[in-house]
Order: sequence, then C-alpha cells, then structure tokens
Amino acid sequence: MDLKDAIDKHVSWKVKLRSAITKQEKLDAATIARDDCCELGRWLYGEGRSKYAALPAFAQCVEKHRRFHAEAGQVAEAINAGLYTQAEGLLGAGSPYSQATNETCNAIRLLKKEAGI
Repeated sequence: MDLKDAIDKHVSWKVKLRSAITKQEKLDAATIARDDCCELGRWLYGEGRSKYAALPAFAQCVEKHRRFHAEAGQVAEAINAGLYTQAEGLLGAGSPYSQATNETCNAIRLLKKEAGI
C-alpha cells in the first residue's frame, strides 16, 4: 500500500466534491460515507490490519479515516439534495470535513512512520 498516494487521494476529495457542487452532479453518498470502499479502507480492513493492528497508530488511522468518510458522505448528501451553498460551507476551512481530512492525513503519516513503510 502506497500510503503517500492514499494521502493524496484523500486530499483530492475536496476537489472532487467542489467540482460536483459546481457541476451540480449527483454523487454516490452512501459509498463515499463508507470507510471500507476506497483503496486505503480495503487495506486497513485487510492486509494492513493483519500486519499492523498492534501498532498504536493503526487504530488511530482507522478511526480518523472512518470520520473522514462520514464527513465526506455528509457533504455528498448536501450536494445530492441541491444544498450547494451548505455543501460549500461544509468544505470550508475549520469545518469538520477539513479537520477530518487533516487528522486523517496526519494519522496516515504516523502509521507510515510507525510501520516503517
């Protein structure tokens, strides 16, 4: 698992969500809200768990990643409901989504360091 790539992909969700707002596109909010559907999530619940579950950073990474997807799912639901101004606000600096993104990236970095990968 390329954890740097996982960070990049999760950071890029903000661009995808903003694009959906601009284009007024519908999103699969249920899948976005699930933390086991993206590449990192599948790894965390599969190979990552079997190799690194004993590391303190692993549980933190799983929890922060779960929260990220919950927040992203809420943004997607607002977009799907046509609440574009609200969705944009949910993505703003200091928002729970923004905090979850930062915390997820930090947790991935810590796991990468502790695991030596």
